[in-house]
Amino acid sequence: MSDVVAQVELELPGAADARALGGALSGLLRAGDLVILTGDLGAGKTTLTQGLGRALNVRGQIASPTFIVAREHPPLRRQDGTTGPALVHVDAYRLSGLDELDALDLDSSLDESVTVVEWGRGLAETLTEDRLEVDLQRPRGGEVDPEHPEAGVRRATVRAVGPRWAGVDLTRLVPRPRPS
Repeated sequence: MSDVVAQVELELPGAADARALGGALSGLLRAGDLVILTGDLGAGKTTLTQGLGRALNVRGQIASPTFIVAREHPPLRRQDGTTGPALVHVDAYRLSGLDELDALDLDSSLDESVTVVEWGRGLAETLTEDRLEVDLQRPRGGEVDPEHPEAGVRRATVRAVGPRWAGVDLTRLVPRPRPS
């Protein structure tokens, strides 16, 4: 079992912030990397993956693969003629265990792709000891209290696990204040 080598916590006030986090993650990821997304319905897992897919420049609309379970998005050619890794987007919500995850044969594409597994906690860790775990929490309890607007902000905790992530600066994911 691998240890957490770095961790950062972020606030995501809106959907654009979740997409921006996905875009920022793309700057850290390379072919062979695994990202496990955890969070309640509506926490922003697919929205974050949309930002990641856009930044990786992959083909196809990023949508929740709930009924398909896994969808591969091949890379598009960049302006400089190069391509990045493909994106494999998995929704483990309907999987009942490791046997069903193994049946997806993700091992065969893991080395050439960035693999994102929604609802993957407790299953996808078996794919590799090196991974990013992103926990997304959304506000609960109906309307946001105007006296405490921070209660309506989604939060993300990004944990880097395994030797691949030793020395990687996760603070690069923290948005920098814009000059006024």
